[in-house]
Amino acid sequence: MLQSTVPEIQQTNLEYVILFLKCLGIQNVLDFEFMDPPSQDNIVNSMYQLWVLGALNNVGDLTELGWKMVEFPLDPPLAKLLLMGEQFECLNEVLTIVSMLSVPSVFFRPKDREEESDAAREMFVVPESDHLTLVNVYEQWKVNEYMGDFLQVKGNSVLNCNNIYETSYACNSRNSTCQAFLIFRARYPYNSVPGIAALLSSNISEVARTNNVTRLTVFAADKEVVIPVDCSCSGLYYQATTMYYIPALSETYFMIANNTYQGLSTCNALLRRNKYGEFSLRPGLELLVPLRCACPTGKQAEKGSKYLMTYSIDVGDDILKVSKRFNVSVRNIVEANRFLSENSVLYPFTTILIPLPSEPLNLDTGDENHTKPIRSLSPPPATNVSKGKSKRNLYIGSGVATGFILLLLVVSWVIFLALFKKKAREVPRMSSSHEDILVEIATIDHVPKVFKFKELKHATRNFGSKNRIKGSVYWGVFRGEILAVKMAITDIYKEVNMLHKINHFNLIKLCGYCEHKGCFFLVYEYMKNGSLREWLTRTKSRETISWKKRIQIALDVANGLHYLHNFTKPGYIHKNINSGNILLDSNLRAKIGNFSLAKETDTSGTTWELVGTTGYMAPEYVEAGSVTSKMDIYAFGIVLLELVTGKDAVIVEESGEILLSAAVAEIMEGENAETKLDGFIEEHMREDDGLEIAYTIANLSLRCLTGEPSNRPSMEEIVSCLLKIQVNVHN
Repeated sequence: MLQSTVPEIQQTNLEYVILFLKCLGIQNVLDFEFMDPPSQDNIVNSMYQLWVLGALNNVGDLTELGWKMVEFPLDPPLAKLLLMGEQFECLNEVLTIVSMLSVPSVFFRPKDREEESDAAREMFVVPESDHLTLVNVYEQWKVNEYMGDFLQVKGNSVLNCNNIYETSYACNSRNSTCQAFLIFRARYPYNSVPGIAALLSSNISEVARTNNVTRLTVFAADKEVVIPVDCSCSGLYYQATTMYYIPALSETYFMIANNTYQGLSTCNALLRRNKYGEFSLRPGLELLVPLRCACPTGKQAEKGSKYLMTYSIDVGDDILKVSKRFNVSVRNIVEANRFLSENSVLYPFTTILIPLPSEPLNLDTGDENHTKPIRSLSPPPATNVSKGKSKRNLYIGSGVATGFILLLLVVSWVIFLALFKKKAREVPRMSSSHEDILVEIATIDHVPKVFKFKELKHATRNFGSKNRIKGSVYWGVFRGEILAVKMAITDIYKEVNMLHKINHFNLIKLCGYCEHKGCFFLVYEYMKNGSLREWLTRTKSRETISWKKRIQIALDVANGLHYLHNFTKPGYIHKNINSGNILLDSNLRAKIGNFSLAKETDTSGTTWELVGTTGYMAPEYVEAGSVTSKMDIYAFGIVLLELVTGKDAVIVEESGEILLSAAVAEIMEGENAETKLDGFIEEHMREDDGLEIAYTIANLSLRCLTGEPSNRPSMEEIVSCLLKIQVNVHN
């Protein structure tokens, strides 16, 4: 113990004491009779600090701010910090800073472990501000559920969606945005330049240029591809953002982060940045995917590092191996990632930053397992041969080409004559029945155009970002007409063979297709107003709140399905009717699109390959794999409910997810159905006779949603009902 106790006044913050005395009306603090008076210099200096803070005016009186500051039992600078936090709408962050400044430092630095302690602290440092560093510490602690030892579980907890230490890189550079690079291993179906570029939202031309390949190159399995991305600060962390559309029921955040994106994102980051639960993902949902990237710090730039490349750790990797493969010094890697030493353990599915002095053009990693040859999709380079040999090859080549052309002409002529005779024998008789005429019209072959790839490139301006509609769909101008071009990574010929036989206003028109070096493209008519789902969620206008428009959309879809089921030979089941696959043209007329899952009615039966969109799949399909046209009618019933309520097929609430069909069924089957429905539908849809119309359509939708498929109405009955409803609608 000390020989004599330090007076209380000397242990207390003198600025707060002076502020409190001023509040009590004591004007001349210098003459105040303290029991253990502080020095006059200390009093004057404290008053000066209060004046700097704005708590005292020029004559030493409390200002309006000073009166507020005295309310807080805090040091005056912290009190003002809280007040400013409220003013600038960042109170949560300021509360964190004030709390951490009011207790002993969270950073512990024992004498025998100074270097290790400093390295651990560096993991959180935000150079611009010690205060932001404290916020960063708290945020990481919160992410790890307030565990005291969360620094120790950083690496090997990467597989846990809830407790993972988020390894996003803190914004610690002078630049808020920069060009960065990612390493992605080519794996089917993301093994081509277009496929990888679409997955990571990178520019196709830039991916091709960076890797010194063509725009349609298909890479060998596990070939490491360098992906340029735009990296920018989002809050406290850098990220490059992409969108991912869930294609299958079995997807989880873990699979998407570690399988699809190969650790370039994390399970935890996906869970935090999307509103869906960890195991409630369904086909058709759109996810925001933050990709790990970073910009060089000022210190790194001074040492010659102009770019940072994110590399996902593979099994067996260590710092020395990575250093050799990318020809980067161990020290630079250790400093860029703030490792304790070159012996730090690297965990699979985590990432490290590789500092680079220049763009990684045509990067050779020097590892045989990662430098497998790319499939050659362009002619081999010319070799030096003698002039005589060149001429001989030219003559041989010319002869072969001429012979081939003659053979092709003869075969084409034979095929033409055969088809002409067949058509002559099969000239249809004039049909007396209306349905026969419809069948004949529906089965007239519409021959889609086979586009040249250069036509698609020209029309879409090299598949530029300004022409991108969504995902891998672009718009382009073809001889003055706007069309939609969809890039596909799987065989399209099943869909082409189906669509060229279909002719109906309410089914999307296939204008043509293209296959170019292993990549496929479908060219459709352009639908100006996008999908029904997008239209329902846009800002409300006179058109979106019109019952007349909504019923016309329902009729269009019903007519399209009626034709698909009954007037094509063979008939087809769409299998994936949902508001995202219903497209609207410039006049808000609806057309059914996306026939990738369609199946002929002749081959209907059972399947154990469950594909579709959650909320729209019929119970007999989910439970027993039964595939019939009645599953389309069930899905159409859900679309009707979306048109009535404006809500999604699956409603996401804090308590969990609720199926729209179940919510409406509960209302309609209970007491006071109309009153309860009135509170469930959109407010602007209740005006005039809106509630009565909604009630009628809801009843029709519940008939479509009957559990027993045979009790559901046919599409012909549905069309008839909707026509009757339409007659009574005036707006």
